[in-house]
Amino acid sequence: METAVTIPVGPADLDGDLVLPEGAGAVVLFAHGSGSSRRSPRNRFVAERLQRAGLGTLLFDLLTPLEADDQANVFDVYMLAGRLVKVTEWIREHHGALRIGYFGASTGAAAALWAAAAPELRVRAVVSRGGRPDLAGVRLAEVTAPTLLVVGGHDEVVLDLNQRARRRLGGPSQLAVVPGATHLFEEPGTLEAAADLARDWFTAYLRA
Repeated sequence: METAVTIPVGPADLDGDLVLPEGAGAVVLFAHGSGSSRRSPRNRFVAERLQRAGLGTLLFDLLTPLEADDQANVFDVYMLAGRLVKVTEWIREHHGALRIGYFGASTGAAAALWAAAAPELRVRAVVSRGGRPDLAGVRLAEVTAPTLLVVGGHDEVVLDLNQRARRRLGGPSQLAVVPGATHLFEEPGTLEAAADLARDWFTAYLRA
């Protein structure tokens, strides 16, 4: 059952949708990318895959509608990561027993990796889909959580950026290339493949 939540993050309140299947021991926080929101059909498709595997999900907007109108905010990885940290602290406060993973797309992947570098958050796993992990910069070396980078085989520029970023990660990682996929995984079967990769990664690393 989906529950609407409001999460205070300093001067703003962020809207989110929380699903915790019965017996869920873990929750995956979704950090969406530029031009997207918690209503993104792609993220919701992945979230449903995770829910069917018994994992909780929290889809939320990193920016308020007014903030999202300013493109500079969309690419402010430091601010987005700070928001994700606050949301993680909120989850800890309200559902402290849950193990936490991050799923990030596009610039949201950079925010997820930036936040995952904070050891006090105890993030167990990270998945990036079509992400820009390179934008996490020097924080990549501090990420020790197992990280899966999923990239479309036809998304050549982003693939190169992911290959470079992976070499800078401080923990175990894997690069999964989905054949035939472009940046948004719009080709038949490619989003399903990416979702299954994310499900298997989180299932492996978020179990007790």
